Order: sequence, then C-alpha cells, then structure tokens
Amino acid sequence: MLDDAHRKAEEKMRKAVEAVTGELLRIRTGRASPSLLEGVKVECYGSSLPLNQVASIGVPEPRMILIQPWDKSILGEMEKAILKSDLGLTPSNDGNVIRLSVPPLTEERRRDLVKLVKRLAEDGRVSVRNVRREANERVKELEKQGHVSEDEVKRSQKKIQELTDQYSEKLDRILREKEREIMEV
Repeated sequence: MLDDAHRKAEEKMRKAVEAVTGELLRIRTGRASPSLLEGVKVECYGSSLPLNQVASIGVPEPRMILIQPWDKSILGEMEKAILKSDLGLTPSNDGNVIRLSVPPLTEERRRDLVKLVKRLAEDGRVSVRNVRREANERVKELEKQGHVSEDEVKRSQKKIQELTDQYSEKLDRILREKEREIMEV
C-alpha cells in the first residue's frame, strides 16, 4: 500500500515538472525554435490541425523559422493561424514557404520573461508540495486504519520528502537553464 502511495506521488510530481517544462518551451527566448509553434492550430480540411501536422518546420538560422507546407493551398490558412497566435511574429509568405524572423529581445522584455519563468517554476514547486501533502495524508490514513506501523509511516514520509526534494531540484535546474537561455544576448 505504501509503495502504491509512493508510486502515485512520484507520477504526479513527474507530471507537474513536465507541465512546467511544456509551458517553458513555449516562451520565446530570442532564438528560433520549432517548439515556439507548438500551440498554433491551422484551420484546414474541415478541422483544426496542429501546424506541425500540415508542414515541416525547420530552423535554417538562429533567428529564422522556415515552414514548408505539404499542401501549398493551405499557405494562407497557416499564415492566418500564425498571425492569430500570441507569438508576436509576422510571417513572410513567398508562395512556397513561410519565413518567421525572430527579433532579438530587449533587456526589459528579457527581465519580464525571467519573472514569468520564475512564476511558472514556483507554480510547479507548489504542485509538487501539494502532491507531498496528499501523499503524507494518505500514509497517515493508512496508519489510522491500522495497515501500517508508526515506523513505516516515518520511513514513508522520509521517502516522500526525498521525492519532493528531487523534483524541486529538477525544477530549479530547468529554471536556471531557461533563465540563462533568456538572458543570453
């Protein structure tokens, strides 16, 4: 039963870290990356499809994203989708491909992005701590029901704390890396 509680706690903590990582990937750092376009949906063929399912996305230069549609008839729809997204990038369409030029970030914008990244990382830490609290409550409940001893509860709480520390440190590493990436000129 305790192993099950530990497994569930670790799974939830891992998902919290993955969620933060996914959010951080979408933050523009002044460097071109195909992950910037992950949330962009294109209206075509009677449905809304992710951009990466209707085109190949490449980065030929550090500040340029090249989008090559598999069907040139949807080039206009792709352009509209990029303009509608909150990326703040203006597409350049030459009839065959779309080029996105990623402008360098201003110092003020970099500081704002670092604040946003820190907030997202803190939200992740809060999620990890909430998982720890829930797991500890579950362990205490098992003790009340007489399924585990007091010593097992102490060991279990220690193990849950170690998991919490491990995933918090992982979030800290991700935060430091993203901060460095944003502040690089």
